[in-house]
Amino acid sequence: MLRGSMVAVVTPMKKGIGPNTKVDSAALARLVEFHIMNGTDAIVAVGTTGESATLGEEEHIDVIRQVVERVDNRIPVIAGTGANSTSEAIRLTQGALDVGADAALLVTPYYNKPTQEGLYQHYKTIAEEVKIPILLYNVPGRTACDMLPETIGRLSRIENIIGVKDATADLDRLEEFHRLAGDDFLLLSGDDATVGEFILNGGHGTISVTANVAPQLMHDMCMAALKGDRDTVVAIDDKLQGLHKELFIESNPIPVKWALHKMGLIEAGIRLPLTWMSKSCEAPLLKAMERAGVQI
Repeated sequence: MLRGSMVAVVTPMKKGIGPNTKVDSAALARLVEFHIMNGTDAIVAVGTTGESATLGEEEHIDVIRQVVERVDNRIPVIAGTGANSTSEAIRLTQGALDVGADAALLVTPYYNKPTQEGLYQHYKTIAEEVKIPILLYNVPGRTACDMLPETIGRLSRIENIIGVKDATADLDRLEEFHRLAGDDFLLLSGDDATVGEFILNGGHGTISVTANVAPQLMHDMCMAALKGDRDTVVAIDDKLQGLHKELFIESNPIPVKWALHKMGLIEAGIRLPLTWMSKSCEAPLLKAMERAGVQI
């Protein structure tokens, strides 16, 4: 079921910037309906794009619950439950299972930079403690920790570790993943700029930031890539390349929240230490949105 375009959905907040900006439940429900209506294949709730680092544990689980209930089994819901503390990751993952998430996505522990053995033991312990399908998430550009293909291969032999979201943009790793983890292990891209090539070369889908803003195009591109239709992939991706770039003009999810606010889907709310997007970044992001045909 976990194929195609899966959105790393933002956590909408009431207007304002502060340490405790309130989650906007009405806007969250709107976003769920927006994605289901526009072809999104699965929703990742409270991943790193969802400001997971600044949500408390109870709040974190409650947002997952709201998404699960609103989706109502129409598409899969993947819960972001990673942490740099193994015990916290276990609690979040168990909480996600308790509220009905279909799978959990766990980013590598950030800042503490575990060894490859530490990463193996971290994920093995969580998988043994909580019997939910688990996706590994490797994004060394944000965590300062690179989970190597050999470690992913070891972890793939644990029954409920079912795949990896790889955000290295290193397409050479695909062949290693297939060799070390087997063809049934899910390979998901975490780098929007290379999603088309990732899937054409044996990947199964993406967990995407761009899909927040252009869900139908991301879905269509992923479906074309899964069918091996390179010409369609190239044509769609040409429209999206500006978004792939400009949605990272400042730290994610600052630009994507600005874009969604511009689209009328969320209020201008974000939680410190993130701030609202700088005025100087507005023109290039608007241009990218227009090229992708985003309705403003």
